[in-house]
Amino acid sequence: MPNIKSAKKRVLVTEKKALENKAMRTRMRNSIKKFNDCIDTLKLDEAEKMLPDLMSVIDEAVASGIIHKNNAANKKSRLSARLDGVKSGKLVVNIKKDNKTIAAEKAQAAREKAEAVRAENLKKIQERTAAKEAEKKAKEEAAAAEKKAKADEKKAAVKTTKKTSTAAKKTADKPAAEKKAATEKPATEKKTTAKKTAAKKEETPKAE
Repeated sequence: MPNIKSAKKRVLVTEKKALENKAMRTRMRNSIKKFNDCIDTLKLDEAEKMLPDLMSVIDEAVASGIIHKNNAANKKSRLSARLDGVKSGKLVVNIKKDNKTIAAEKAQAAREKAEAVRAENLKKIQERTAAKEAEKKAKEEAAAAEKKAKADEKKAAVKTTKKTSTAAKKTADKPAAEKKAATEKPATEKKTTAKKTAAKKEETPKAE
């Protein structure tokens, strides 16, 4: 620790200047970083607007004695050339993503994956439901066809039974009709014979 007053003052001034230089150097580096980030994210219009302010910051750093004027000239030349190269297409940069953007993209990918899984599960459920409905409909149609076949078979059996009964009845009625006819024929013949005999008796003259 200095004992002389001027030395003490010089220490304080040096510390103050060091803090100022540190703040100026930090400001310059942050400006350059923001400029490069704009180029990396292809925000070329914003980077072009930032370029004059960045040049002023570098010039202030030179005036403060933080960097040499040749170093400042090299920095300004490289930054301008980088911007012009990206704008003209000669320089291709990979789009730089910050942690926030990366996290948002991961979350979006996870949501899309979950949505795809949900849609796939829903599709499978719909397919199973459709298959069950088709199977149920097929069973109902088969049952209806079987029921109809049984009804048709029953009707056919009833018709066959009716025909058989009618034929049997006709067969049974035929001998009775023949017997009746045979019974009626002799009676008619007897009547006819009786009539003829009576007529002959009337025609025969009585003996005197």
